[in-house]
Formats: sequence, structure tokens, C-alpha cells
Amino acid sequence: MPRNKKDFLVIGLGRFGESVARSLVERGYEVLAVDFDEEIVREISAVVTHAVQADATDESALESIGARNFDVAIVAIGDNVHANTLVTLLLKEMGIPCVISKAKSVIHGKILKKVGADRVVFPEWDMGNRLANSLLTPNVQDYLELDPNYSILEIKAKKNWLGKTLGELNFRSRFGINVVAILKNGGINPSPVAEDKVVEGDILVVIGHNDDLERMEEK
Repeated sequence: MPRNKKDFLVIGLGRFGESVARSLVERGYEVLAVDFDEEIVREISAVVTHAVQADATDESALESIGARNFDVAIVAIGDNVHANTLVTLLLKEMGIPCVISKAKSVIHGKILKKVGADRVVFPEWDMGNRLANSLLTPNVQDYLELDPNYSILEIKAKKNWLGKTLGELNFRSRFGINVVAILKNGGINPSPVAEDKVVEGDILVVIGHNDDLERMEEK
């Protein structure tokens, strides 16, 4: 496929890799999916743009599928830490600008960073963290950790916020967080201002330090 920022290479088609590939296709992107298992490749071939059976740890195999032509590659190999790390290294050596790799552990994540991964993800940890957060804080609709200290929350408007403007609630001065968007009845206000009033059903998208977000949730 030609070099295009809307083209993605997904290597490893376990649950995580398949989910990523399907989600990208659903959003209109072109995806080349690669796995060592021929049956898995056959099953996903009807969904993605292209699907190839190949041993991604073999540099010549990566060359043959045109891996270096992609701007973004997702290494989703699950159980084989060595293969995951080697493929990440090979893709970076090929000059792919953005390589996102799935890690099995914190140590594995550090190794992936050392060999050049631009971003490391922990799917199981992220899912567990989101579930725990939603159970402990019922108002939180969704949660995304940006790094160990900062996160983005989608939080349902609390009763004591209703009828007040963002200026009156003054989240920035009180808690040190910023409201970056408001979700309203299926729509979105992407640039909220101080005069915007919070009403029943609103979901505020906020960003800040985890300690500050926790303080806000308690108020």
C-alpha cells in the first residue's frame, strides 16, 4: 500500500490486535493485518483492507509485505515477549515513524521503550484500571491515563454542579484541572467557555493531575 497516514500495520491478531484492526477499519482507515497463524489471517481477511500470513520476526518477511511504507505500526503480539520486542526493534530500524507496542509487564514496557517503541500500551492493565475506577467513582463514565500522573476523565455532572456556569464552578482555580469539552445529548461542545452552564445529563471531559482529579470527584 502507498505511504499514507491513514494506513496502519497491525502485527499480531489476538484479541487486542484484532480489536484494534477492526476498530480502525470501522473508522475508515486502511489496515494491513499480519499474523503467523494462517487460519486467523483467513478469518480477518474479510474485515481488513489486506491480511497476510507471515513471520514478522523475519526481517525479509517484513520487507516483502512493504512494512517500511507505513507511518503507523501496532505490534500486538501477545504471549511471545521476545517476538514482540524483536518486531518492535525491526520496525523502528526500518524507519517507521510511529510504532505502538503492547507490553506484558512494566519491565517489558521499559525494554520496548529502549528498543525504540514510540508508545507502549498495557491493554489488560488499562481495562482493569478503567473498571476499578468506574466502580469506585460511579460518576466517571470513562477514563484515560495519559501518563502515571495525568489523566482525562469523562465525568457525569453532579447535582451540585447543575445550573452553574463553568466560571462559577471554577475547576481550574479550585482543583487545578481544565474542562476541555462537554458532551450534551449526543452532541459535543468542543470549546467550552466560562459562560457555559452545566445542565442535567451533561458529561464533562476534564484533564488534570490524578491527585487533583480525585479531589474534584470527592467534592
